Amino acid sequence: MLNYLWAAMLLLGIVWGAINGNMEAVTNEALDSAKEAVTLCITMLGVMSLWTGLMQVAQAGGIIESLTKKLNPFISFMFPEIPKKHLAREAIATNFIANFLGLGWAATPAGLQAMEQLDTLNTNKGVASNAMCTFLILNISSLQLIPVNIIAYRSQYGSANPTLIVGPAIIATLISTAIGIIFAKIMSKQTYKYKG
Repeated sequence: MLNYLWAAMLLLGIVWGAINGNMEAVTNEALDSAKEAVTLCITMLGVMSLWTGLMQVAQAGGIIESLTKKLNPFISFMFPEIPKKHLAREAIATNFIANFLGLGWAATPAGLQAMEQLDTLNTNKGVASNAMCTFLILNISSLQLIPVNIIAYRSQYGSANPTLIVGPAIIATLISTAIGIIFAKIMSKQTYKYKG
């Protein structure tokens, strides 16, 4: 559906440019935008490579394992149905840590792995379990200390102070995560009542 919406907007812009005699401007802007997109991709590739590499170093150095142990009380609180030594716990913790550091690219593989591991505990295949829904809510709300993507975008587009977004981002993601936790707990209780 979204593809159709984008295609319609592009087509409408081209037709509008042709009707108003601005096809040269439309063509120039299309070429400039393509050039800018390639430049942005190269910038984001560098940022992604740096932070994903640092996550790999942290994992190899045992930092992720240490942080996973520190996150265990929170994971037990949010996911009481996951056994203590289950692989889903490490994948969930890795995802949370990567999201906390603003590393969406490093968080994605851990998130997919967490969902695969949570699915092994799911008794109703084809329907998301309570733990899967809770993880999705927390992953989407994603408390972030350093919004790496936004800082990179702001830097790319010439912001005088690209890191100015850090404070507001912490506040916004703190609120969204708190609301996500409350919502997940309320829905979890309703699910258990429904099953009972």
